[in-house]
Amino acid sequence: MLNIGYTLMCEQTDPRSLVRDAGAAEQAGFTLAVMSDHFSPWLDAQGHSPNAWATLGAVSQVTSTLELMTYVTCPTGRYHPAVVAQQAATVGLLSNGRFTLGLGSGESLNEHVTGRGWPPVNERHEMLVEAVDIINALFDGGYVNYVGRHYRIDSAKLWDLPEQRVPIGVAVSGAQSVAAFAPKAEVMIAVEPDPELGKGWDQATGAKTPARKVGQLPISWDRDRDAAVQRAHEQFRWFAGGWKVNAELPSTAGFDAASQFVRPEDVTGQIPCGSDLDAIVEALKPFQEAGFTDVALIQIGGDQQKSFLEAAEKELLPAVREAFN
Repeated sequence: MLNIGYTLMCEQTDPRSLVRDAGAAEQAGFTLAVMSDHFSPWLDAQGHSPNAWATLGAVSQVTSTLELMTYVTCPTGRYHPAVVAQQAATVGLLSNGRFTLGLGSGESLNEHVTGRGWPPVNERHEMLVEAVDIINALFDGGYVNYVGRHYRIDSAKLWDLPEQRVPIGVAVSGAQSVAAFAPKAEVMIAVEPDPELGKGWDQATGAKTPARKVGQLPISWDRDRDAAVQRAHEQFRWFAGGWKVNAELPSTAGFDAASQFVRPEDVTGQIPCGSDLDAIVEALKPFQEAGFTDVALIQIGGDQQKSFLEAAEKELLPAVREAFN
C-alpha cells in the first residue's frame, strides 16, 4: 500500500491560499499534507514564501483529520533547535496530535539570511545531530541543559506539550545520514526512491517492523500538456540540479543561472506533465518498490491547486489507490 499525500508548497502560494488549499485537500480525500519551510522561493517565477509555522497553525484549525508535516524544517540556521521544538509542540497541540516534525540539514538559500554564513556539509550534519538530540530531550519534558560543539541549552523547558509525543522525521540522502539519524527519529524522509536508504534505515533502527518512509514527487497536472510543460519548466527547472548543487546556491539568481540551460524536455524527463494517470502511477512505482509508505505530490503552479484538487478527488486518487492497494 502506498499513501498519496499533498504538498502545501509555500514557494508558489500565498498563506491564505495555502490554508484554503489544505481544507480542500482534506475534502478531496488526501490524508496527509506536508508543508515546505523556506525563507525564499528557488526562482523568482514562483513568487512566494510565507512563514510555514504561522500557516500551519491556521491549517490546523481548518482541518480535522488531515495529517500535517513539515517537509522539511532546518533547525540549525534561521531557527534554534529549542525554538523548533516549541513550534512543533504547539502545532502538535493545535492539531490534536496530527503533526509530524520533518527535519533536514537545509539549503544556503534559506539559512544564510541570518548572517551566520553557510557551513560545509559535514559540519551541517554535526549541527543537525545536536539539534535532533536537543529537540528529543525537550519533547521528553522537564528542564534541559545541553552543552555541545554547536549549541548550548540552559534550563530550557517546553511548558505546553501534547499528550501524544510529536514524531520526528529526518531527511536523508546517503549511508552517512541514515546511520546518524535512524536511531534518533521515527520517520525517514527522502526525495529519491533509493531502496538502499530504506533498508539501511530499518537496519539501523533494529525495529521489528519497517519505519514510515515519506517521499515527494512533483507533477504538473493540466488537461493541456503543453501548458503543463511550460509551467513546469518555468517554475521547477531548478529541480534538475540535484540536492548537492541546490543546497549550496545562495539566491534565486543563482538558481536561475544554474538552470538556464535546462530544456523543457529535461524537465519532462523528471516530472510527469499533463493528465496522463498512467504516467503518474509509473512515476510513483519506484517509491513503492523502495519501501516508501507515503509520497506527497507537488502540483506545480500556485494558481493550479483548485483544478488539481478537483481532478485528484475524481480521477487521480481513485486511480492511484487502485494501482497500489
